[in-house]
Amino acid sequence: MTSLSTKFYLVKLRRALFAAFTVFLVCATFISTAQNTDRSIRVKYISSTITIDGVLDETEWKLADKGGDFWQFFPSDKERSMNTTEFQLLYDDHTLYIGIRAEAKSDNYIVSSLRRDFGGTSNDNVTLMFDTFKDGTTAFLFGMTPYGVQREAFISGGGSDSNGFNTSWDQKWQMESSMHEDYYILEAAIPLSSIKFHEGETSWRVQCYRWDMQTNEQSAWAPVPQNQMLSSLAFMGNMEFEKPLGKSRTPIAIIPYINTLASKNYAIDESKSDFTFGGDAKLAIGNSMNLDITINPDFSNVEVDDIFTNLTRFEVFLPEKRQFFIDNNDLFGSYGDAFGSASPFFSRRIGLARDANGNMIENRIIGGVRLSGKLNDKWRLGFLNMQTEEDMANEIASNNNMMLAVQRKMFSRSTLGFFAVNRQTFGDYDFQDSNEEYNRVIGIDYNLASADNDWIGKFYLHKSLNPDDTEGNYSWQTTVTYQPRKFRYILDLQYVDDDFQADLGFVQRKGVLKNGNGFRYNFYPENGNISFHDVGVMALYYWRPNMDWKKTDHTYSLYYDINFKDQSTIGLDFRNNYTYLTFAFDPTRSGAEPLPENQGYTYNTFSVEYASNPAKVFSLTAETSGGEFFNGHSFSASTLLNFRIQPWAMLSMNTRYDAIRLPDPHGDADYWLLTPKVDITFSKSVFWSTLVQYSNQRDNLGVNSRLQWRFAPLSDLYLVYNDNYFTKDFGPKFRSINLKVSYWLNL
Repeated sequence: MTSLSTKFYLVKLRRALFAAFTVFLVCATFISTAQNTDRSIRVKYISSTITIDGVLDETEWKLADKGGDFWQFFPSDKERSMNTTEFQLLYDDHTLYIGIRAEAKSDNYIVSSLRRDFGGTSNDNVTLMFDTFKDGTTAFLFGMTPYGVQREAFISGGGSDSNGFNTSWDQKWQMESSMHEDYYILEAAIPLSSIKFHEGETSWRVQCYRWDMQTNEQSAWAPVPQNQMLSSLAFMGNMEFEKPLGKSRTPIAIIPYINTLASKNYAIDESKSDFTFGGDAKLAIGNSMNLDITINPDFSNVEVDDIFTNLTRFEVFLPEKRQFFIDNNDLFGSYGDAFGSASPFFSRRIGLARDANGNMIENRIIGGVRLSGKLNDKWRLGFLNMQTEEDMANEIASNNNMMLAVQRKMFSRSTLGFFAVNRQTFGDYDFQDSNEEYNRVIGIDYNLASADNDWIGKFYLHKSLNPDDTEGNYSWQTTVTYQPRKFRYILDLQYVDDDFQADLGFVQRKGVLKNGNGFRYNFYPENGNISFHDVGVMALYYWRPNMDWKKTDHTYSLYYDINFKDQSTIGLDFRNNYTYLTFAFDPTRSGAEPLPENQGYTYNTFSVEYASNPAKVFSLTAETSGGEFFNGHSFSASTLLNFRIQPWAMLSMNTRYDAIRLPDPHGDADYWLLTPKVDITFSKSVFWSTLVQYSNQRDNLGVNSRLQWRFAPLSDLYLVYNDNYFTKDFGPKFRSINLKVSYWLNL
C-alpha cells in the first residue's frame, strides 16, 4: 500500500472510530423520560377458589377492577376501539387469574387452527404481557382465542421486533372459553410458579391487546403509536397488587424422551436403525434464574428448514428451531450486527460440522447446560456450554462450545452487555491443524432504547482470538434510528476485519466497511381506505480496506408502501445496484462459465409485492421482481396461497420461479420452488402436518410428515416421516421414520 493510500486508510478509520465513539457517548448519556404508566388496574387478593370454565360467574369477578376503554392501534391510533374489550385480574398465593369479555360483530370468529402457539396476526385473540421486573426489556406473554387455544411467549429486546418474540417458551397453565352471538369470554389461571418475579413485589407493568379480525382492528389498553410494534414494552400500564407477592417457586421439571429411528440412504445403499434416549431438566435458581440441563438431546421432531434459491454470493441466515437453544436466546443471540449479518454467536453452528470432504453433516451433541436469568433489577446472566462428539470416520473433532454473557440495564430501557465465546477442541487429532485448536470472541454491546422507543440503536466492539493470531481481528458497528411518529431516519456504520473469525457465529462478509443511511416519511390519511402509507430512500455502501478502500458495492433504493384498512398491503421498490466482483462468481450455480473477477457491474431492478387480508378464508401473498442482473437480466415471481377450513385445517401452496439470462459464455437458469403444505388440527391435542418441498436447483423432492399427540400438558408423542428423491433422474435419495415420546414431569 502506498503512503498516500495508507494515509487515506488512517483518515477513514479515524473518522469511522470517531463517529462510533461519538454516538456511543450520546447513547450512554441519553436522558430518558419515564415509561408509559398512565393506566393502572388494581389486582384483588382472594382466598376462595376460581373455577376455570369460561363463565366468570364467581362473586370475586364481580368485585374485581376492570381494564377497558381500549385504544385502536390499527387502522388508526387516534380513536377508541369499535368493539369493547374488558379484562380483570385476581390472585391468590399460588395463581394469577385472568378474566376477559370481548364484544364482537358476530359469532363468526376467525381462527386459523386449534394448534397451540397460534399466530396472532391470523386469529381473533386477546393477549396479555406482564413485565414483572418493570424494566421495559423482557416480559411474559399469554394469548387466548375464542376457541380456547393458548399461546405463551417470552418477550425480549423490548418487544420492538419479531426477533424478540419467542413462542418456544412453554409453561403449564389453564384456560377455557365460551363463545356467544356478540361476545366471547376467556378465563385463565396462570401458576405464579411459571413466572419469574421478585419476592415482596407490589406491582408489575402490564399490557392487554386484541386482534379483532372481523373488523380488521387491533387495539390496546395502554395506547401504542402506530409507527411502533403492538408488542413494544415501551407502552404499558401498571397492575397494583392488594398485598405483596410471595416467593416465585418454580418447580423442577424433568423431561425424558425415547426415540426409535429407521432410515435408508439410497445414495450409498446403507440402512440404519437406532434407539436413543435422553432428556432435559429445568431447575429454578432463586427467584429469577433458570438452569437447563440436556443429555443426549434429540431434535428429530423439529420442523425441516425451508428450502430457498440463493442467487447471492453469500451464506443465507436460517433461523434456529431447536427449543433448547431458543429459550432465553436474547441473552446469547442478540450480540453483534443489528441487521443480522455479523453475529458472534449463532447456535445453529452447534451440532453441525464439515466432514473430510467439506460437506456439512450432523455432529452429535453429547450434552450441555444453560444458566440464564436475572441476578437483580439491573443485571442478567447467561451461560451456555455444549459438548459435541468426535467423529473419527469423518475427521470431526470433539469440541466444547461455550458462551458467557452478562447484561446490565442502563437508563430507562437500554442495556450494556459483555460476552465471551469459546470453541475449544478436546484432544489431539492428526487431521486438525494447530491453528484450529480454538476460536474465541470477546466483546461489548450497547443497545439503545429510549422510554418512548423513538430512539433505538446499537454500538458494539468485538475481537476474535485464534492460536498465533491475536492482532487486529476486530468487528464493530454504530447504528442509530430516530423514529418519531411521522418519519424514520437510520444511520449505520460497520467494520468487519478480514481476519475476524467467529466459528460459532454468523458472519456474512469480512474485510469490509459498510455505511448506510435511510429515511422514511409516514402519511396517516384521515379518510379513505388507506390506514397509512410511507415513502422512503436508502443508500448503502461497502468499501474494501485491503483493496485501497475500493468501493465494491452500493445500493440506492426508492420505495413506497401502502397499508390498507382491510390489512392488505402493497409495496413498490426500485433499486440501483453496483457490484465489483472480487472473485469469479456463477449466480446460476450450475457449473457454467462464471462471471470474471476484478470487474464491476451496475444494474437496476424493480419489485412489487402484494398481501391480501389474512382474515379471509382465502389469502394471497404475491411478489414479482426483475430487471438487469450483472451483465444480463433476471426475473422472479412468487406466490403464497392460503386456504383455511376453520378451525380444522390450513392448506397452503408456496411457489417461486427465478430466471437468469446472461450473455455467452455464461449460463442461463430457470429455477422452481414448489412447497405445498397441509396442516390439520383434529383437536387441541392432536395435530398432523405434511410439507412437500421441490427444488430443481437442489435436485431434491422432499416430504416431511409429522403427527403429534399432546397426551398430557407439554408432553408429546411424535411420529415423523421423511422422504427425499432425486429429481433429474427420478429416484429415492433418503428415507426415514422415527417415533419419539417425551413427557414433562414437575417435581
